[in-house]
Amino acid sequence: MSTLYEILQELCIMSDVEKPEDIVNSFIAKIEARDLGAALEHVSEDCYYDNVPIGDMNGKEDMLQFLSGLLKGEGPVEFEVVRQTCSGNTVMNERLDRFNTASGRSIELPVMGIFEVNEGLITFWRDYFDNGMFLRQLKDES
Repeated sequence: MSTLYEILQELCIMSDVEKPEDIVNSFIAKIEARDLGAALEHVSEDCYYDNVPIGDMNGKEDMLQFLSGLLKGEGPVEFEVVRQTCSGNTVMNERLDRFNTASGRSIELPVMGIFEVNEGLITFWRDYFDNGMFLRQLKDES
């Protein structure tokens, strides 16, 4: 039987653990700050990332290479979270992702993202978006 002191100590330890939602929010904030190294500190070495219309990848190195493409253009990178929910270790968000391409095109895409966080690290990330909308913006078609 645990003493009250032991129970309170356990609760303090549990409250020091970052919540999955906080980890995802920090990950997004670091991408927006153009600090991919810091963002990837929130990702497991073998993280699975599926950018549904484009393709999937495993691991930090492939993610770094892919995400670096977002930073080639001038101007801000924004992942505006419109709605977000968390259940257990799963975080889902509806976002408006905004960035500029290296050629200067402004891109704004509605995105639905899902993340899984295990032992304080993102181990799974999948984004869904309309690739046709993306391609029209790349070609600067309205």
